[in-house]
Amino acid sequence: MTRSTLAALGAAAALALAPAIAHAGPAEHGSQKTHGHHKTHGTRGHGHAAKATDLRVATYNLSLNRNAPGQLVADLSTPDNAQAKAVAEVIQRTNPDVVLLNEFDFEQGGRAVDLFRTNYLQRSQNGAGPVRYPYAFVAPVNTGVPSGHDLNNDGRVGGGDDAFGFGLFPGQYGMVVLSKYPIRTKDARTFQHFRWQDMPGALLPDDPTTPQPADWYSREELADLPLSSKSHWDVPVVVGRTTVHVLAAHPTPPTFDGPEDRNGRRNHDEIRFWADYVTPGQGRYIYDDEGGRGGLNPAEHFVIAGDYNADPLDGDSYDGAIHQLLDHPRVNTSVTPTSRGAVEASEQQGGINDEHVGDPAEDTADFAEPPGNIRADYVLPSSDLPIRDARVFWPTSEHPLYRLTGSYPFPTSDHRLVWVDTQVGRGHGRR
Repeated sequence: MTRSTLAALGAAAALALAPAIAHAGPAEHGSQKTHGHHKTHGTRGHGHAAKATDLRVATYNLSLNRNAPGQLVADLSTPDNAQAKAVAEVIQRTNPDVVLLNEFDFEQGGRAVDLFRTNYLQRSQNGAGPVRYPYAFVAPVNTGVPSGHDLNNDGRVGGGDDAFGFGLFPGQYGMVVLSKYPIRTKDARTFQHFRWQDMPGALLPDDPTTPQPADWYSREELADLPLSSKSHWDVPVVVGRTTVHVLAAHPTPPTFDGPEDRNGRRNHDEIRFWADYVTPGQGRYIYDDEGGRGGLNPAEHFVIAGDYNADPLDGDSYDGAIHQLLDHPRVNTSVTPTSRGAVEASEQQGGINDEHVGDPAEDTADFAEPPGNIRADYVLPSSDLPIRDARVFWPTSEHPLYRLTGSYPFPTSDHRLVWVDTQVGRGHGRR
């Protein structure tokens, strides 16, 4: 997320914490591609499908965030919002079966999600085929929720920096999972309220002006401070007879802080959460918002998705942050999503991009300096799911669809949609 355009506001009203909302419709797949406590969680009782089913999973930080509550609903109430039309077309052109949307403001009751589906995704945009997602999962997030504490230690309480996750109102920069396949809503797990201090060996920030270790936050603040700047969700999606757990998150950017590196450390531990969650025996400390304990059953399939605000080689993230997932034995990284448009953008923009170590073809975000263009967005299947293809939607400037990404000010977002094609069910093979 960027803050340069956000005006400072006072403390927002407290968010009424509601259970997750799932909208289910008839079992239709719209324009789907023809390929189509102390315990571990997940049920494999569905068995295997009779034959393998192709599944495209995507993540897209589409920047459908607004500066005031209710503004997104107002913008989506007609089919005429230019940005919403453009991001909807990106989704239509790539046509994922399951997609995580980051920076989509949370609205109680899910009205914004319904309006986006009805007025934009289910209407053809510039000749692209409409796409239907009968199933959606939305839940509250920590962004904009007032903490009642001076979390940035500037001597005042209030404003985005003192919220549990940076935001000007509760629900800003929220998340949505859209799916053509049924979501087992009752089995979904959310971790909005898991406290950072409850993670063993947490990288809690230190106040460099005092001799005490890890004391940036007071004892009272740590008793309230969650790990997730938005939330972490385990959303089970049923594809035939197989369940795939979509592990969704959007860790804080590792910037907008000081020498204490409170955001960089939080970003690292938000990423670590999923690494521990999918490691057998490593997630015993984890508890969800309903009191359930433990990580994911090691027999379960999963796909980790989201804007993780961390590049493996470049940018400002804490050392090794994203490698906690990229180097994980249960994560399939055999194919990295790429695009030609990212290479072109890096060459044309130059500057700090020329100093980067990573392959610019893997970039997913077009950021100003610093950090420049980086890989921030990920779709990472479990090692028992093969990767058949993987791309970043970033057309080159001569491509007709370049109008959907363009250059700053972007018609859609400073992030690009990332998708991975996998297969689930019997006979899908390995990697």
